[in-house]
Amino acid sequence: MASPRALATSGLVALNIALVAIGWGRGRGTGCEAEVCIGVVLDVGGRGDKSFNDAAYRGLVRAKKELGVGGRVIEPTDGADRESALRQFATQGYDLVIGVGFIFTDDIDKLAREMPEVKFACVDYANATSPDNVTGIRFRENEGSFLVGAIAGLMTTTDAVGFVGGMETPLIRKFEVGYVAGVHHVCSQCRVLTAYAGTDPSAFADPSAGKQLALAQYGRGADIIYHASGKTGAGVFAAARQLHHLVIGVDSDQFHEAPCCVLTSMVKNVDTAVFGAIGDLRAGHLRGGVRNLGLSERGVGFVYDDNNRDRLPAEVIAKVRAIRAQIIAGDIEVPAS
Repeated sequence: MASPRALATSGLVALNIALVAIGWGRGRGTGCEAEVCIGVVLDVGGRGDKSFNDAAYRGLVRAKKELGVGGRVIEPTDGADRESALRQFATQGYDLVIGVGFIFTDDIDKLAREMPEVKFACVDYANATSPDNVTGIRFRENEGSFLVGAIAGLMTTTDAVGFVGGMETPLIRKFEVGYVAGVHHVCSQCRVLTAYAGTDPSAFADPSAGKQLALAQYGRGADIIYHASGKTGAGVFAAARQLHHLVIGVDSDQFHEAPCCVLTSMVKNVDTAVFGAIGDLRAGHLRGGVRNLGLSERGVGFVYDDNNRDRLPAEVIAKVRAIRAQIIAGDIEVPAS
């Protein structure tokens, strides 16, 4: 990851940010010379979280390779930088400005109304409706979490499993609620221990807290923990490795974070969603509005491949796939709150 440096821009405060160039300029200041230029502002934790932010970055890199776009990534170091980072791209003439994370919702809506000629997108957009020039990307994380909850409920040997969240927000509650419902769908007697790392954005970048919360849950009898905590999850994986207990990853396939111990991961296809929005822009038909992506749209799912095939019995996978089909058919209603 590039080292942070201060950037001065006309009409903007100096930003203490890290810049990663993946395309180069067509005279847009420090912008890009490609026919289509994308500006992406990442969430707390930035690149290297091996989860949410890295997934968004993969989508941009794929668009660069397959669609010929250029772009730049900004990694704000604190909350005060977010609007300035978005504004920097918008005022430099970028064709699409993407904020990665629900925290960007209000800033993007504000800038979109101020600059209606600029197109914006927001991953995990928090509002039900958006301005005409904002594409809000939302996921039904509760559906994917229900499936990994069912896996945990079928695989636990102690009838106790855990959940570690990052920042306590309605969004992360969706992960928790879906997971708990999935556990209880297959194991009514199971206990689900839950904990959060904090109530502000730094809770997504605190591996020490993640490790302590996970150790506490393992100590109380949980033999499987699912995390939805960004870079804080590194601490959950560390606890799993230390005790040789099982853990479930989130957003991306996190098997390589703890090959000894990762049972599966709830994948949230942020990379595909980012690539899709850029592709629509490239084709000239990106529209504002909110996109909701769940199991039926292949927006969420779980990992079952050669890395974890020996860890997940065929009968467990068959049951979970049947549950997936029931959710898509509407026979199982997954709670979101």
